[in-house]
Amino acid sequence: MGPLQGFTVIELAGIGPSPMTGMILADMGANVIRIERSTKLDPLQAKDASYRGKKSVVLNLKSEEGRETLLKMVEQAHVLIEGYRPGVTEKLGLGPEDCWERNPKLVYGRMTGWGQDGPLAQAAGHDINYISLTGALYACGRPGETPVAPLNLVGDMGGGGMLLLSGVLAALLEAEKSGKGQVVDAAMVDGAAQLMWMFHGFQAVGAWDARDRGVNFLDGGAHFYDSYETADNKYISLGSIEPQFYAQLIELAGLDAEQFSAQLDSSRWPELKQAIAEVFKTKTQAAWCDIMEGTDVCFAPVLSLNEAPNHPHNVERKTYIEVDGYTQPAPAPRFSRTPSGVRHGQHKPGEDGERVLAEAGFSASDIEKLKSAGVLQ
Repeated sequence: MGPLQGFTVIELAGIGPSPMTGMILADMGANVIRIERSTKLDPLQAKDASYRGKKSVVLNLKSEEGRETLLKMVEQAHVLIEGYRPGVTEKLGLGPEDCWERNPKLVYGRMTGWGQDGPLAQAAGHDINYISLTGALYACGRPGETPVAPLNLVGDMGGGGMLLLSGVLAALLEAEKSGKGQVVDAAMVDGAAQLMWMFHGFQAVGAWDARDRGVNFLDGGAHFYDSYETADNKYISLGSIEPQFYAQLIELAGLDAEQFSAQLDSSRWPELKQAIAEVFKTKTQAAWCDIMEGTDVCFAPVLSLNEAPNHPHNVERKTYIEVDGYTQPAPAPRFSRTPSGVRHGQHKPGEDGERVLAEAGFSASDIEKLKSAGVLQ
């Protein structure tokens, strides 16, 4: 099941972006083995979708026996991913060079906020800090107001987990040709910068004002690209950028065609935004869905985390699934011949230790010795 069936990935346990990468690799069929540091589980991770499809092994990597155990597992792996600060795995004796002595073809994926080098490389940080350094946070929010963090989607997930995923897959393809592994240095600050590529181009041709937020056509400044409150205190979103889509918005919303004719005159956007807001406030969200949903207005209701799984489009496409008794996103993207899937839900820390080591060639007596020494828990 999945296009990565037959590939083994070792994931050194962390939170956020690198577990997301491991989750997607597991959904795609890879044999992902999560190496935990403790059998204790953070309450926030009690229902963590990123654990799905992974095997769990608890090893004491600070011991010589734990180090040797992991290196023996590396001999049969294709990928190792870790999210520690630069230099931590080297101090443990588990850095890239240590691993390549056992398996020269290993792809070594590294997930950090600031990258493996640079003046901030050793500093602590979180998503909000990484996106601050790339212009992404500055661009989010309303004019003259404090920037609004777009959850942790831009740094951690889009600029982090997805960047590491693409890097690992590219390095795997190259390793199949060269027979050599390499380090994938995935930094969230780099990924967030890449996600801002379009706006650099817009600014270069004079189509984007980077001096403020909420004044441009994709940041909520334009009346035709924003969200609006409805009569029942819910919201709808518009993205009527193209002229033909904008024309349909005017028609279906019953707007004054003459008043709204100067679509791209940004000096009139505040006035038109107020006028269109008053129109959308006259009907409920459901009523506007009846009028506009499925048309070329580029319209959608703004749904909560609880409402999204029940929308008919998401239901038909099975965009969400239930695993471990709660709703979570289904595997994506979709493959026509080797579909991804969730083989099982979250395993308890250490649940697969003995079985994984046995598959790696450890004898029953070796496994018992590691358990007795407290290396395998």
